[in-house]
Amino acid sequence: MGKITLTFTNDKSITVEARIRGRELLSQMPGEKKDVVAIKVDNEILSLCRPIKVSSRVEPVYLNTKEGAAIYRRSLCFVLAAAANKLFPGVRLLVGHSLGYGYYYTLESGKPVTEAQISSLQDEMKKIIEKNVAILTKHISYDEAVSALKKFGLTESLKQLEFVAKREILVNYFDDVNAFCDLYFDTLVESTGCLKTFELKPYGEGFLLRFPKHGDHSVVPEFKDNPKIFEIYQNYKKWGKMVHVTSVASLNALTAKKKTNDFIDICETFQAQNYAKVAQQIRDRGNVKVVLIAGPSSSGKTTSAYKMSLHLRALGYNPKVISLDDYYAGHDKTPRDENGNLDFECLEALNVDMLNQNLVDLFDGKEIELPAYNFDCGQSYMSGKFMKLEENDILIMEGIHGLNDKLTPLVKPEYKFKIYLSALTQLNLDDHNRVPTSDNRLIRRIVRDANFRGKPAAGTIAMWDSVQKGEQLHIFPFQNNADAVLNTALDYELPVLKVYAEPMLRAVKPSQKEYTEAVRLLSFLENFSPIPADYVPKQSIIREFIGGSSFKY
Repeated sequence: MGKITLTFTNDKSITVEARIRGRELLSQMPGEKKDVVAIKVDNEILSLCRPIKVSSRVEPVYLNTKEGAAIYRRSLCFVLAAAANKLFPGVRLLVGHSLGYGYYYTLESGKPVTEAQISSLQDEMKKIIEKNVAILTKHISYDEAVSALKKFGLTESLKQLEFVAKREILVNYFDDVNAFCDLYFDTLVESTGCLKTFELKPYGEGFLLRFPKHGDHSVVPEFKDNPKIFEIYQNYKKWGKMVHVTSVASLNALTAKKKTNDFIDICETFQAQNYAKVAQQIRDRGNVKVVLIAGPSSSGKTTSAYKMSLHLRALGYNPKVISLDDYYAGHDKTPRDENGNLDFECLEALNVDMLNQNLVDLFDGKEIELPAYNFDCGQSYMSGKFMKLEENDILIMEGIHGLNDKLTPLVKPEYKFKIYLSALTQLNLDDHNRVPTSDNRLIRRIVRDANFRGKPAAGTIAMWDSVQKGEQLHIFPFQNNADAVLNTALDYELPVLKVYAEPMLRAVKPSQKEYTEAVRLLSFLENFSPIPADYVPKQSIIREFIGGSSFKY
């Protein structure tokens, strides 16, 4: 079989037989052995049951890390799917979107899920976990995979094989493929015994699978509801069913049938209708003077400001834009984070006093001189540009702090209309594997950063944790302050972004720590059949990331 050399994080090397598995290495690895849930092999995460074929650098993945927490969540989903398959054969378990530290599920029975069903699911999951059942990963033949998926009624997984038809199919399974099996989408734990912390909570017509946050896997956090986001998701899910596109497989089927253009038009029209509804809400309020648009990174804030301007113009308004970037206070007044770096994400990085005085003056009919900001030298200065609000004028401001009332404390509440943006796709990979919203936004940002900022994919990935931390602090806590929520995701966008993102992600080297995420995203994108960028309308929000927009950014 041959020998390979494995090198650990302390630079100690050992020579072993090729195809050794991670679990067999644990005793020889430096550091704590407890709570190791996977290994990184040249920065690619593999289950402890996967073989290592070539000489590599190897390190453990611990449960209290971000990667470990993701593995924990996916593994809980696998256990839930197995429990549902056993208890309710012939009834599909359908995953929805994330809600706090949990995923929303329903059963496709035509009826709301009962508390008795939820209780039985939780009990069955606990049995599987207490037995410490092994979760194995291996390649099986295409015919074997088809047979197994048919047996377990995994309809959408089966459809996906029509578009990812390989001779060997990678699957996860319990001990025996005949016990329970599903397509491999990402790494799971080696056995179920470590998955003790979770809860099933009744919610809506289904339930939430709730799990720990990373860093503390001993407790499920307190539940914080977000009814506005849930309502938007439910509306989009109903729309997806109406147009018969609810999974990646059904989207791929449209591509195969050359019906992509029609679906793109439907997606764009539906999104435009929702922008128009919000514009009408603004008009119906009657006394709105400023529209504040906020959302996480790559949610499409800039394009949404342009689109909202068009819809407001159609209602007789004359929108004027104030850029919050122009109100940065300057390097000498910007707070620093815990690492000593300038923190441009915090509210204090803006000259809030000047912004509020400008707004008050504008609403009093006065003319103001707008500030500007030089990003090269980090200094604020007066632009020489003046603004005054005339009849039918309305301000639009977009930025991450728009929903935080501390941004505009001197502005009367009735003058403000706050819009939250979320790139919330309703598509699933299959019945019980999600398309994560954060992945959608990260891929958008990778493409945009490479196209317009000269930043390679590794650079975008490297800063993503910091970006998400800022979102947790400055954006997500204020979601429920919004007067309206707009979903900026388009169900055809990932097949378009795939064409741009894949070569960027393949340029990340195994020696770079960002390779871990690059490999995961490449595996994720492999599920989508590509759609040419030529099909994307010039005013689509996707153009903000791939270029060619009729809007000027």
